[in-house]
Amino acid sequence: MAKKQKITVYRCTECGHEEAKWLGRCPECGQWNTLNQTAVAATSAVLHGSPVESVPLSSIDPQEGTRIASGIAELDRVLGGGIMKRSAILVGGEPGIGKSTLLLQAAAASVTKGRILYISGEESAGQVRMRADRLGIDGARIELCCTGRLADITPLLEAVKPIIVVVDSVQTLHSDELGLVPGTVNQMKYCAWELISWIKEHDAALFLVAHVTKEGIISGPKALEHMVDTVLYFEQNDADSRFLRAAKNRFGSVDEIGIFTMGEKGLSIVEDPSLLFLVSREGELPPGVATAAVLEGTRALLVELQALTVPAKGSVSRVFADRVDTAKVSRIAATLEKHVGIRLSDHDLYINVAGGIRIGEVGVDLALAACLYSARTGLALPARTAIAGELSLAGEVRPVRRLSGRIKAAKSLGFESFVGPASDDEAGTGTVATIKQAIRLLFS
Repeated sequence: MAKKQKITVYRCTECGHEEAKWLGRCPECGQWNTLNQTAVAATSAVLHGSPVESVPLSSIDPQEGTRIASGIAELDRVLGGGIMKRSAILVGGEPGIGKSTLLLQAAAASVTKGRILYISGEESAGQVRMRADRLGIDGARIELCCTGRLADITPLLEAVKPIIVVVDSVQTLHSDELGLVPGTVNQMKYCAWELISWIKEHDAALFLVAHVTKEGIISGPKALEHMVDTVLYFEQNDADSRFLRAAKNRFGSVDEIGIFTMGEKGLSIVEDPSLLFLVSREGELPPGVATAAVLEGTRALLVELQALTVPAKGSVSRVFADRVDTAKVSRIAATLEKHVGIRLSDHDLYINVAGGIRIGEVGVDLALAACLYSARTGLALPARTAIAGELSLAGEVRPVRRLSGRIKAAKSLGFESFVGPASDDEAGTGTVATIKQAIRLLFS
């Protein structure tokens, strides 16, 4: 890391904007008399104006873009194949959901010969050791430091030279140059940028744990999400299941999902995720229940949808669905009313997804339409039947991605029939072209 010296800038206390000289009004936020003189660190390149050199793309070693296996298959899946070197990963989630547990397990299981530095600003060394013992983790490769002071962390990084750095959490970081109060917008941005700059220069990877607000978004400045390469959200349902999703990923897809269960020994991956989202019952299905074959990234899942329709209590019908977009439910209900002739506009619609997984994929449309029709008419869908397909406003059943993979997943779980759009890959599939054909095939 380049030698750092002190220079003086004028920083706005409202928005963090910096100027080389004092101004009466901040040009960024427009507030008056908010620019205060602050001493900050600057590299010798900035001080002496050393030019930045470029290199031909063909001369760059491709091994610089290699990944480190985390040792946890579900985490690697969401990250796009492993931990990318020189990347910063922000992990957010509700308190107690298992963020620290996940990263401590990943730190111990990662496939690397380098050293791992775990920086805890929320727990003492004894508390972290107690968690490691409970999880059965051998911490021989993990270096532990319990501080949030950036001035203590920076020399430690130079001394340890870790390949993976875990900071739990970013809200506890603080620099003496910006005051002693952690968690402020300027503190988080400045400290995170210093750590990100270090791992970019030293071919390492950085995990930043972040808290979330009541709305479920990462607390603090939104700019923090723009500074990192990957943003992961840890979610849970009412049971012990945990879902890991990527809201941003520069090195992979954001459609993948990691599924875990929380137990006494920490987080464990789910071998057959479809079993979490299907309800085991004997005999015929009750009205309002359908099985949808959905796609989460590259993985095909079988999920049970449950619908309930009751007469509206007011002049306007309402939609209650926390795991499926309410706008999607309203659109499908309107399509059913227009092309099938069943009245849903005077009913309140309740939609639930077994297992608590949130579904946003278009392939759930046809199953959701069948589920609503079944709930409204009181007619049950045939048992052991999986459904997939996108539904247009014209009542057409449109093709979906990887239909053959959905059919294969349904057959592996013992489903005898599959209803969806036309497919050349599988024979014997109940192919339909419109919502009318689908309703006729399913309820005849």
